[in-house]
Amino acid sequence: MLYSVFQSIANGQGISMATVIAQLLASLFVVFLILPFHEFAHGWAANKLGDPTAKYAGRLTLNPLASFDAIGTLGILLFGIGWAKPVPVNPRNFKNPKKDMALTAFAGPLAN
Repeated sequence: MLYSVFQSIANGQGISMATVIAQLLASLFVVFLILPFHEFAHGWAANKLGDPTAKYAGRLTLNPLASFDAIGTLGILLFGIGWAKPVPVNPRNFKNPKKDMALTAFAGPLAN
């Protein structure tokens, strides 16, 4: 994201301030809304399937600070790819660990 802005400036190409602001806002939207919702979905699914680990860890929340990962956020801001802090899941709490773990893993992308 912002790397492309710096690259354009370094190559002598003009780039509008509106483009820079739009890219920054898009990145912040991902960090503060999309990633927390994605991680919440993992935790919610795990909780519904019998694993309260995320709930007990205080990670069953939409608060962006709960899923904030500094390096992942920096990656999103600079390169457009990054990650959030993963929600803890304990497959031993599931009735059917393989199936329930797959459903929990699928819940995040489904929420996107």
